[in-house]
Amino acid sequence: MTGARAAPRETRGFGVPDTIDPHHVVVTIPRGRDGRVRITEQFGLRAGTDGLPESIDRVELDRGKWSAIAEEVRRHFNERLKEKNLPSSRWVVGDNQVERLLGRELCVLAWAIECASADLVPVALHNWSGLRPEERWWLYTATAAATGTLADGDVGWRKALRYALTENPTDATKLRSRARRRPVGTSELLPLFEKEKAG
Repeated sequence: MTGARAAPRETRGFGVPDTIDPHHVVVTIPRGRDGRVRITEQFGLRAGTDGLPESIDRVELDRGKWSAIAEEVRRHFNERLKEKNLPSSRWVVGDNQVERLLGRELCVLAWAIECASADLVPVALHNWSGLRPEERWWLYTATAAATGTLADGDVGWRKALRYALTENPTDATKLRSRARRRPVGTSELLPLFEKEKAG
């Protein structure tokens, strides 16, 4: 039947394929207001390949900073999932599974704000929202290669991300102008569920 939408694929959390041990990201939200939110990359079946561990703790955020970004990130991720005809999700206390590319995009934002002052978090969120997914993936790859663990806060690329996302202009007109210059077709380069060779 022409024009019919494909049936939604089975997923868990924010777009994680419902398959055996997929590569994904886990956002662990503790009970109470004092605990820190931890973001961990789980390599799934890829663990052990080329020396990959089972998982890497990427970053922790205090609850105030997490609360400042959580709702906007949820909305943004659900919009992306809707474009792929996938179920939406929400943040809950405990472990939240996030599709690996979306999780890497979240890492970029979390790395940018982990050592920033609280008043700069909205600036970082605004600038992060203005980046294309492909730009976030590139920033993740560059940062994770050298300074991508819990112990690497505020050095090298992590510090560069903080300056890039908290100090760049956030004028909405500039962001709209930039969006109009996006190359045609780049959003199809690395869609959700792209094969693992995409990194």
